[in-house]
Amino acid sequence: MAVGDDREIGSEDDDLIRLVPPPSPSPLSSQRTSWLVPLIVVTNVILFSIAMFINNCPKHSESHAPNHHCVANFLGRLSFEPLRNNPLFGPSSNTLEKLGSLEWCRVVEKREAWRLLTSMWLHAGVIHLVTNMISLVFIGIRLEQQFGFVRIGVIYLVSGVGGSVVSSLFIRNGVSVGASGCLFGLLGSMVSEILTNWTIYSNKIAALLTLLFVIVINLVFGILPHVDNMAHLGGFLVGFLLGFVLLARPQFKWLAREHMQPQGRRLTSKYKPYQYILWLLSLALLITGFVMALVMLFRGEDGNDHCHWCRYLRCIPTSRWSCEDV
Repeated sequence: MAVGDDREIGSEDDDLIRLVPPPSPSPLSSQRTSWLVPLIVVTNVILFSIAMFINNCPKHSESHAPNHHCVANFLGRLSFEPLRNNPLFGPSSNTLEKLGSLEWCRVVEKREAWRLLTSMWLHAGVIHLVTNMISLVFIGIRLEQQFGFVRIGVIYLVSGVGGSVVSSLFIRNGVSVGASGCLFGLLGSMVSEILTNWTIYSNKIAALLTLLFVIVINLVFGILPHVDNMAHLGGFLVGFLLGFVLLARPQFKWLAREHMQPQGRRLTSKYKPYQYILWLLSLALLITGFVMALVMLFRGEDGNDHCHWCRYLRCIPTSRWSCEDV
């Protein structure tokens, strides 16, 4: 989610309002124990608690406007900022900035590139944190059980960085935090996983259409003000390409013959030709895209100069809100 220049926390990030688990694995694939996703959830909760402890709303409550008191004062220094400043029940934007939120001037002008990674571990409030973590549990556990913690961990982290890079390219005002790019990366990998393993699913068309419907709905909600839709799109594209690289399943014949056929007899290819082609194309596009985006970002280029219509992917102005500062 993004925060405007007024230093107030924006509206909630509408992450994955309807959740779709990945398709069931093939009969020959094994189910692994999921521990990485729960660990990520616990880590995010701990980091949010640390952010609230550092924020210490009561200490600077005297700087608040009249009748703008800390929320849940019984929590002491863990109490939330006034709802007028942060309606998501969380810390101030100054605290988030101090802890590593995403901000163009700090990333580019001050060369604080580490914010591309740290911003995905921060959340603007309890509502933001809970919606993201529920989404992660519903999506991530099934994926980790099917493909293991290494591959899902790589998709989660690289997609998060990709979302941060795209967000920084197109949004120069405000502060952005959250795991939205990571979550959309997992969604993107689910789409490419269905496509690259197309022949092994019996309900593939229904699963793909349902998944695409969920993604489109969430991207549409992303055009609301103060929702970082560019991070969503960047994370989704990175996850989509990584899915072709990391989530291809071996052929049934290869799996069946691996333990059955006599020694010395040549096995069929582990993957189908189209899977190898998708692997190569996706890896090439991923590396090229990352290099070009990073070069543009640290040269200080504005992505909007190269894509004038992309501003409508971030926010569509209406009679109810303006997109001038988005």
